[in-house]
Amino acid sequence: MSNYIFELSDKVTRKSVSYNNRFGIKIAADFYLPKDFDESKKHAAVIIGSPYGGVKEQGAGIYAQNMAERGFVALTFDPSYNGYSGGEPRHLSSPDLFVEDFSAAVDYVGTRPFVDRNQIGAIGMCGSGGFAISAAQVDRRIKAVATVSMYDISRVAANGWMDSLTKEERNGMLDVIAEQRYVDFEAGQPTLAHRGAPIGFDENTDPIGREFGEFYSTPRGYHPNSITQFTVTSNMSFMNFPLLTHIKSISPRPILFIMGEQAHSRYFSEDAYELAVEPKELFIVPNAGHVDLYDKTDVIPFDKLESFFTENLY
Repeated sequence: MSNYIFELSDKVTRKSVSYNNRFGIKIAADFYLPKDFDESKKHAAVIIGSPYGGVKEQGAGIYAQNMAERGFVALTFDPSYNGYSGGEPRHLSSPDLFVEDFSAAVDYVGTRPFVDRNQIGAIGMCGSGGFAISAAQVDRRIKAVATVSMYDISRVAANGWMDSLTKEERNGMLDVIAEQRYVDFEAGQPTLAHRGAPIGFDENTDPIGREFGEFYSTPRGYHPNSITQFTVTSNMSFMNFPLLTHIKSISPRPILFIMGEQAHSRYFSEDAYELAVEPKELFIVPNAGHVDLYDKTDVIPFDKLESFFTENLY
């Protein structure tokens, strides 16, 4: 497994591991440990989920590496049906599956002899922000959760960008998906839809698409397993199953929302922050956009993440 978009730090060790989630799907993950790691002691652990369509060799790996440099056990994984993880057909997505992947990571990390089960936290980037929160709503083993540039994939699927989707437009989308199910069933394989970053971009690409494209479609963030496309029919589940219904139940465990001051996605973090109850915090990174917080280590507030998890896990 290669194609990492970043150099491995000489302060950490990285180990490829795998384990099954409760659906029996083999999850491919990377374990990051501090170089001077003492396996005879119990340590706090942080699980990091990739942006929707991303894989562990990209930004999530950067976060895991930096948290390991700060003394945490860190694990990041490829979602079910994506990356190097198992599951057929490929590029399927599902709110239940992607939330389960966080709990499966807790299963694995919490059964390592050098991890304190009472000191496990989660970081969700972009779409994984919603998945991490959703997992924490029902998995009380997650003692603290942070989101970075959060996207609520269920909300944007069901309601459109900035909740602009009309009833007629929603019904039209569902009709298209329903017809696609017939096509896929008869073909014996699913059709992929363009979602997320464009494969290539130019001066006519919309600003949001260009921001994603400058990451996913250039050497900066390109990975062959991260084509930012999912099956057309995956959208039906996201339109039907909201992710943040029980966000209030996370309290008294803390939530940290991190977003860029200039991020096009601000409203997801701001609205989720309003829905959550204390303890909660909204941390704004000055002059940063949405994708800046994927990989720009001079912008990402790792010191804030370190202090948040140190305060709330130890």
